[in-house]
Amino acid sequence: MQQAPAANAGAQAAPGAQPAAERTAPTVVAGGFAVGKTTFIGSISDVEPLNTEAAMTEHSVGVDDAGGVTDRKTTTTVAMDFGRVELPGNLWLYLFGTPGQDRFLFMWDDLVRGAIGAVVLVDTDRLEQCFPAIDYFESRNIPFVVGVNCFDGVAKHRLEDVREALQIPSHVPMLYTDARSRAATKQTLIALVQLAMRQLRSGAQAQG
Repeated sequence: MQQAPAANAGAQAAPGAQPAAERTAPTVVAGGFAVGKTTFIGSISDVEPLNTEAAMTEHSVGVDDAGGVTDRKTTTTVAMDFGRVELPGNLWLYLFGTPGQDRFLFMWDDLVRGAIGAVVLVDTDRLEQCFPAIDYFESRNIPFVVGVNCFDGVAKHRLEDVREALQIPSHVPMLYTDARSRAATKQTLIALVQLAMRQLRSGAQAQG
C-alpha cells in the first residue's frame, strides 16, 4: 500500500500587499453514498456547515443503496450540504454537497447552476458508485477533479490504476485526499480552482 502524500495549506499573501477584491465561486462536491461529502465540507468550512441529513430507517430498505457501509453510515443527505471557505487571493468558495442517493439526482441541475466546477470523491472499495457523478459532469462539460478519499490515511491503489479503472481522461486532475483533513481538502479545492481558471483562460483565448 502507498502512503497518501501530505497536502499543502496554500500560499500566503506577501506582507504589506494590498488585499485583492473579494470574489465568490460556487463549487459542487459530489460522489456516491457514504463517500465522505458531508465530512469533506465540514472539515474545511469557515462557517458552521448546513447539513440536511435524515436518519436511515427500515423504510429505506429496497429504495436507497447503502453501499454495504451501514455499519458506519446511519444518515443520508436528502437535499444538500453547504459550507464556505476562503482560499488565497480573497476567493470565497461556496461548497454545495450533492445528495448521494439516486432518487435525489433531480436536484443536481439546480446545485450546479453557476458552479465553477466540481470535486468528485471516490471510494476505491466502491468505484462503481462514482460513475454517475463523473458521467454527469462530463456530459455537461463542467470542470471537475477526482479526489481519491483515503479513509484510513493510506492509499490502497495507485492513482494511475484508479484513473484507468474509471476511464478518466488525462487532462482531469486526480489526487489523493482525506475528507477529515482540512489541509487535504483545501489542496483538493485549490486544484479545482486552478483547473477552472485554466479552462476559463483557454476559452477566452479561443474567443479572442
